[in-house]
Amino acid sequence: MPTDTLEVRPSNRAGYVLSLDGEELKIPIGWALLKPGDAALSRRIKKDGPTWTVKEPKGRKLFSKGIWAPSQRIDALKMELVQERDDPSYQKKLDAGRERRAKEQERYVLEFTAAIQQFLNFSYRYDELEDQLAEAVAAHAVPVGSGTVARTQRIPIEQRAESAVIAWMRHQTTAYDDMVIPREKGKRREVRQMLAKRSRSILEKYRKEDDIDLTHCPLYRALK
Repeated sequence: MPTDTLEVRPSNRAGYVLSLDGEELKIPIGWALLKPGDAALSRRIKKDGPTWTVKEPKGRKLFSKGIWAPSQRIDALKMELVQERDDPSYQKKLDAGRERRAKEQERYVLEFTAAIQQFLNFSYRYDELEDQLAEAVAAHAVPVGSGTVARTQRIPIEQRAESAVIAWMRHQTTAYDDMVIPREKGKRREVRQMLAKRSRSILEKYRKEDDIDLTHCPLYRALK
């Protein structure tokens, strides 16, 4: 019986998976595949002993294909979880957790929107546009599960706000989504850096008190 918890890849050969090095690994006798979908059960399965988590790479992302673990352990933990969920106190605990997370999310939306506005720092002449941009960026970046830089805790919120604005502008004020970028190492990064420089140049104009031809401004058009 394996004692190591591993991350593996799917194999075309029935009864096998692939290690991260490409080696075929035979799935242990008595193991079953717990399909993704129940996060609470998945956490308990991983915590309770060795497992093989199957992830399939698609592009630059990894998608869960389930967890291999002893079938008896899966069945036992499923039953344990069913009994807990039938208890009225479980639902109360669940509702309390949801309410707490909703309040935390509401606070973060306000905090992140304020950080965006601080980064934008538009001239008073463009206060309304600043508010619109901050709300648009926050609405896109802050939702749980959005996978954007706003959800990371690895960098300060000021950097998150700046990165979220530049990312939003890249998709909304440039032709980035329709560009055909050569599959060369560093080329996509080079294009993003070029577009980021252009976006920062646009933002800088709004920080000054100069007149701006709004009808020809890609940012203004994107917001309106």
